[in-house]
Amino acid sequence: MEQIPEKFLDENGELNTSALVKSYCELEKKMGTMVSVPNENSDDTTKQKFNHAIGVPDNASEYPTNSLLDDESVREKFHEIGLTSKQVEQIYNIAEEFLQPTINNLFALQTQTNAINELKNFFGGTEKMNEAMKAINAFGEKFLPADAFDALCSTPQGIQGIYKMMQSLEPEVLMNKNATENLTDDDLRTMMRDPKYWRDHDEEYVRKIENGFKKLYSQK
Repeated sequence: MEQIPEKFLDENGELNTSALVKSYCELEKKMGTMVSVPNENSDDTTKQKFNHAIGVPDNASEYPTNSLLDDESVREKFHEIGLTSKQVEQIYNIAEEFLQPTINNLFALQTQTNAINELKNFFGGTEKMNEAMKAINAFGEKFLPADAFDALCSTPQGIQGIYKMMQSLEPEVLMNKNATENLTDDDLRTMMRDPKYWRDHDEEYVRKIENGFKKLYSQK
């Protein structure tokens, strides 16, 4: 027979039933507050009691929100698998650390694609857009401060604005069909940046430039 612990014996070495009953009542009370770890066969009450004890909110709407994963169906899934609010916050932090850069890159690529498509429509196709961009770069380098030019080129609207500015500043050369003015080499090269020359291939305008070069260099 196992030895009875001393705390359950009286001063005469006999069993102290009062101490034994008191200890049993305290044990029973403590067991009543203990939470059982549920398994697949546990009932809903056991599962809810355990979830409440570890910090799972009573419903999904009590989870913290996050702009990256702000979706009620996501929070419902968190609640379904029994995540605590602290665990959900950790998931948000991980998502922001690893997913946000990727999402930012996707938005940047989409924005860039939209900008290119807008410029293609404005200039009338890929080839004409590329020709226009070369002329715009040359114009910007010659006439605009570098920081202002870079700022304008950051949006399709800015690029279109430079193009319109370039058009408005290009010299109009008034000549009859058989004569040209006394234009310098720089004048003629400036005329070549006019869309009528590099984009539209306006026959009359091209002819004027060609005649201008012929006249200029035939005199030398």
